[in-house]
Amino acid sequence: MSLFLDSFWRAAAYCLHPRVIALSFLPLLIMVVIALGLGYFYWEPVLEWVRVSLDSLAILTTLWEWLGSMGAGNLKVVLVPLIVIFAVTPVIVILSLIIVAVLMTPALMSLVAERRFPQLERKKGGSLLRSVLWSLGSTVLAFIALVVSIPLWLVPPLILILPPLIWGWLTYRVMAFDALADHASAAERREVFRRHRGWLLGIGVLTGYLGVAPSIVWASGALFAAAFVVLVPVAIWIYTLVFAFSSLWFGHYCLSALQMLRAEAAAVQPPDMPSMVQPDAPPYADVEVLPPAAAGTPAPPLLP
Repeated sequence: MSLFLDSFWRAAAYCLHPRVIALSFLPLLIMVVIALGLGYFYWEPVLEWVRVSLDSLAILTTLWEWLGSMGAGNLKVVLVPLIVIFAVTPVIVILSLIIVAVLMTPALMSLVAERRFPQLERKKGGSLLRSVLWSLGSTVLAFIALVVSIPLWLVPPLILILPPLIWGWLTYRVMAFDALADHASAAERREVFRRHRGWLLGIGVLTGYLGVAPSIVWASGALFAAAFVVLVPVAIWIYTLVFAFSSLWFGHYCLSALQMLRAEAAAVQPPDMPSMVQPDAPPYADVEVLPPAAAGTPAPPLLP
């Protein structure tokens, strides 16, 4: 429990670090660059395509005529850009978050390792390919569990328990693996997972609930529609900050657990026996060499 709470407050404190704050704004910068690039090359062609598609629908022709009779004939001019914005924004958001997830986790793990565990040996037990395969496999298992558990969601308490539990399991599997990828060997990673599975799952579930925070912004209804341009960046920034906090929490917990595991293994190893011979001393260094006896001197008596 002490490790759980210690890693929690350390992760919260690290969220105030200038490097973490700068990384939290990275998806906004990426989103702006992608939006400006797509808008520069494809804005007018996409608007024209949407306008033609709307005009080709017979059911909408009647709607446009009725709106024109009501004095709202210019609504289509406003509606076409809004349709493009609402359709493209989720794609840009998801792409930005994927890029941030790939770039942000190694940077945050490096920050934790530099500041708290500079002496911890890096055994490189998880390569990039293994990390990708591990994440894909865990995602497939989580998706299967979600599909199988859907009938149980009809029971009122379980819908609040099962999905967060499954997403928490997926979060702990992916983020704990990434946190230990550089420093732990494969055997050490399995041992940390075995000893701390319950606490890691708890961190995953709690951070999963924190990830619901941006949904409050998405679900703000009419307010969201009116302030779309402002609320989308706010929601993305909140989600990125939650992601950073989750990575830092797993990083502090997993690296601390790995450090304790190695200290425990070093404590149970038998100490090396001290050598009776000094390594730098020549052989027979303590033997006194006498000069040869003079001629005619009787030999000394032998000891019995």
